[in-house]
Amino acid sequence: MSLLKIDNLNTSFFTYAGEVKAVRGVNLEVHEGEIVGIVGESGCGKSVTMMSMLGLIPDNAKVVEGSAAFKGTDLTKLPEKEMEKIRGNEISMIFQDPMTSLNPVFTVGNQMTEHVMKHKKISKAEAWNIAIEMLGKVGIPNPEQRMKQYPHEFSGGMRQRVMIAMALVTNPKLIIADEPTTALDVTIQAQILELLKKIRDEFNTSIILITHDLGVVADMCDRIYVMYGGKVVEEGTANDIFYTGKHPYAWGLLRSVPNPMSDLKEKLKPIDGQPPDLISPPKGCPFYARCDYAMKVCDMCMPEMTKVSESQRTACWLLHEMARKNADN
Repeated sequence: MSLLKIDNLNTSFFTYAGEVKAVRGVNLEVHEGEIVGIVGESGCGKSVTMMSMLGLIPDNAKVVEGSAAFKGTDLTKLPEKEMEKIRGNEISMIFQDPMTSLNPVFTVGNQMTEHVMKHKKISKAEAWNIAIEMLGKVGIPNPEQRMKQYPHEFSGGMRQRVMIAMALVTNPKLIIADEPTTALDVTIQAQILELLKKIRDEFNTSIILITHDLGVVADMCDRIYVMYGGKVVEEGTANDIFYTGKHPYAWGLLRSVPNPMSDLKEKLKPIDGQPPDLISPPKGCPFYARCDYAMKVCDMCMPEMTKVSESQRTACWLLHEMARKNADN
């Protein structure tokens, strides 16, 4: 069953230099109990898509078109008071830097209980006990003692666990994890990702994982959306993207990261060039200028999403029947 359905979402930033079309016609769906990955380079529109849905974009930004239906309600049309009932309650967000997300002058317990009491009509003592229980569930030892400590007294990994616990205390239907392991070492990264999977299994919570790291989504996600230039260029299961991916940008991402399963000593190949200028975005495929397989039509017109299989769709002119005929000749 569909929990979240984003349809033709367009978000722009209005700056002195002009209109920056950061999100351009994004379609995305998340089902109950599903982990969905959104991958792509910095600036491709991953985080802005989610911020647009939650009403967290700055004053100079605007959702100019489209919808984001959560349990059937379009969040982009809700007044702020109604959004406050959903944001942090039914939809929680975990940011990449917990040190800037937690207030350094208040104890962890103070911040967690305040968060619980904002969304639940319970006493401070009840909220305190719920917070202690959740800290224990995310693997923080001595939670009663830790509740009395300040954020600087926690390690990076423990601070991220606090953010996950804070996201969970309201029993949300959806958690958005925005680069949740970026500032952590490899061992702690693995622990945090395992914790997120455990949360999905235990609470049937849907998770959107935003990342530029394909290694993170490989073993985590049921489905993956690949974004570039403010658009979704490919979507499918993890197996679809990693083994039968059809978009040259997805190929480029895979070639630019090491493959621990391969015995071949191959050099990593970066994607040459720069992302497109979204003040004057290209008429055609946004990856045209960096694509090794680009054709004239790629510069002239954006390809539509082509159904590759029941689970996979790709926006690339290489999948057009005329391109396939030329390849066969």
